[in-house]
Order: sequence, then C-alpha cells, then structure tokens
Amino acid sequence: MDGPIGKDRVMDLVTIDDVRAAAKRIEGVAVRTPLLPCRWADGLWLKPENLQPIGAFKIRGAVNAVGALSDEQAAAGVITHSSGNHGQALAFAAAARGIPVTIVVPNVAPQVKVDAMRELGAQVLLVPPSERLTMTEKLAAESGMTMIPPFDHHDVIAGQGTTGCEILADLPDVQAVLVPIGGGGLASGVAVAIKETNPAVQVIGVEPELAADAAESLRAGRLVRWTDEQRYRTSADGVRTNICERTFAHLKKYLDGVVTVSEEEITAAIGVLARKAHLVAEPSGALTTAAHLCHRAELPTGSVVAVVSGGNIEPAALLAALA
Repeated sequence: MDGPIGKDRVMDLVTIDDVRAAAKRIEGVAVRTPLLPCRWADGLWLKPENLQPIGAFKIRGAVNAVGALSDEQAAAGVITHSSGNHGQALAFAAAARGIPVTIVVPNVAPQVKVDAMRELGAQVLLVPPSERLTMTEKLAAESGMTMIPPFDHHDVIAGQGTTGCEILADLPDVQAVLVPIGGGGLASGVAVAIKETNPAVQVIGVEPELAADAAESLRAGRLVRWTDEQRYRTSADGVRTNICERTFAHLKKYLDGVVTVSEEEITAAIGVLARKAHLVAEPSGALTTAAHLCHRAELPTGSVVAVVSGGNIEPAALLAALA
C-alpha cells in the first residue's frame, strides 16, 4: 500500500535528494508560487499555495507520486482518501496522465471540494469519517488500484518538500517557516528541505487547538491519536487527520516546535488575508497567518514565511469571516 517504488521504504525518511528529484518531476505542472511581503505584518512573508491549479499545495505530492508510477501501475488506476484537497490534486495528476482515479471522501467534507473532485473526473465515494481509510484499503485490495494516501507516502512527502526549497531560494535569510500540520506530509517535507539545506532556519508547525495531536505527540515523545469526534470540532477541515508513524518520525527529527491557534484566530486570519493580502484562504490555509498575527511572541524574530496551504473555502464561510 505504501506506493510505487519497488524497494521497501516503509519507514525510510525522505532526503533532500528525494525532494530535489521531486522538484524536477513536478516542474511545469505545479506552479512555482512567489513569496509575498506583508506591509501590514512586520517581518511576515506569505507563500500562497492557494494559487496552485487545484487551489492547494497538495498538487506537488500528488504529481510526484503519480509521475513515479510504472506503466502497469498507472493502467490499474489510483485511489486515495481525502477531505478534498489531496483528492483534487490526485484527480488532477491522474487526468494529466490519463488514468482512472477513485477518491473516498468523508461525508462531512465541504461541498465545494467534493464538486471540484468530480469536475476533475474522479469517482467520488462518500463515507462516514471513521470509514475513510478502511474503505480505501478495501477497494484498493479488490481493484488492484495503487493507493496514494494524502500524507503517509514517501513520494507525497518529497513532493510537498519542494515548497521549502522554493522558500529558501527566494528568501535565503529567512529566520523561520510556519507550516500547517494535519497528517504532517507538508510539514515533514518542508522541514526536510529546509533543515537539510540550512539547519539554522526554524521550522514551526501550526495546528488548531481542537486538532492538536501533533503537538501532544511531540510533547509525549510517542504517537498520540485524537478521535474523530475531537478532531472534527475544528473548522479547518484540511487538518482534521492524525499524523502517522511516518510523519511523526520526520517531525520528531526536524521540527523546531508547534504553535496552536484558536477557532476565533483562524477566522480572523481568513479575513485579514482576504482584506490585506487579497488572498482567499480556507481555514487550514489561514493557520500559519493566525499564528504570526496572534502568537508573535512564540516565534523567532526576523523574517518569517507563512505557508498559505490552500484556498478551497465554502463561500458562506468566507463571507462569515469577512463580516
């Protein structure tokens, strides 16, 4: 189930060479997003991954993973589980290669994301949140499709890490990079890319207070899983997943810390990004900006890059944040 690479890499950590190889594979498909300086927040720069073709950073990992498939694997198609952004990214990558894709989606996912996956040609199966992984594994075993999970996958993490390479290339004197944590794929990849290139740069994860399993796991020194009931309280649907053994291993080695933000701080950050940066951010995408605006004392001084991970937000939620 791990992925398309022939050798067993179940717990191998991603390397900077893996990330650089991914950068070559995704070139011309994923957008090389710019860094935007913020006059309204001292020292803050934004990495707007909401400007990607599917509105989120997930395209990086999906394109890298699909590109690594053998012709035989590609012909059988791919399958995943997703609350929306990874599903859209995998559908986009699969369409570019002309292969079938099935997405198992929690039935509480935002409709805007469900519609987008279908528009990209994916077969979408809605299930209760507790069944998303088991159903995906069952269908993969029955159909022979290759499972490319949202974060528990070597090539997906390597693809997400290209975000970090671009940040360092565009702002070599950056002091810290803020990255949201859901399943931990983005945070893992970015942390590898940055720490293996310039260990002096701090990489700090950001989670909602209502879905802070990574923060608790790192404090405990072991993987701590939060229940669906706990995690689904947050409005940040893109980070309602627990981290896994693979991403925990990366975060434990490379991450400098985790900041947690409240629901009120997330909503306020969505409004600030829309009004002052002219960026549409979903709740998950606004986490890092919320951390900078509301928890500046917990962060390093100097230049800080906040990764705006996605912008696929329900119109009603955006209007509420702007009210």
